[in-house]
Amino acid sequence: MKTARHQSIVQLIRQHETLTTEDLAALLQVSKETIRRDLNTLQTQGKIIRQHGRAKSIKRETQDSGDPFNTRLKSHFTSKADIARQALPWIDSGMLIALDASSTCWYLAKQLPDIDITVFTNSVRICQELAKRQHIQLISSGGLLQRKYACYVNPAMLSQLKELEIDLFIFSCEGIDQAGVLWDSNSYNAEFKSLLLKRALQSLLLIDKSKMNRTSEVKIGRVEEVVQVISNPHE
Repeated sequence: MKTARHQSIVQLIRQHETLTTEDLAALLQVSKETIRRDLNTLQTQGKIIRQHGRAKSIKRETQDSGDPFNTRLKSHFTSKADIARQALPWIDSGMLIALDASSTCWYLAKQLPDIDITVFTNSVRICQELAKRQHIQLISSGGLLQRKYACYVNPAMLSQLKELEIDLFIFSCEGIDQAGVLWDSNSYNAEFKSLLLKRALQSLLLIDKSKMNRTSEVKIGRVEEVVQVISNPHE
């Protein structure tokens, strides 16, 4: 019975692309608690993605199912700001750091002290935030603007990075599965992260605990490539 219900949930989510817990409970005539347990199981199995009170279909063929930047910015913002704050002790004067276009790194950018560091990023919003600082040198990856994710996509970034010695890459992602694989929801940001993981001297992953045991569309790398995973404090 449970297996049949799980199959029905996966089929419904594929059909509708996204459904809330309440939707699924009504459609299958079971309690919301039962649906939540089912969704936890299916997420661990890599069959669906859970996000903010709803479940989404995995679209690995399109490699683009992420939420727009503005939507992510409003989600769990207190937790993201707290996670970002824990990365500050890793940043010292004279460093060249790279930040991805995640909303968590935007919260980190807002908290960065105005000291003598260089920041390399593909994030439009981080560029806008750090342009206000007097002492931070800012390097944008440039390229084609993807408005949905507020990021730049630059095919020539590999040659651009040859001129840069990245001391520290700080990023977030959509999930870490049980095998330690890092996942993202779209190819635009995933390519940036994969490249920086290989090029940076060391990397920090900022991630909410709700994203543990979760898969998504595009593989970024492995958790072993990260020097430290920073998650929700005091939990």
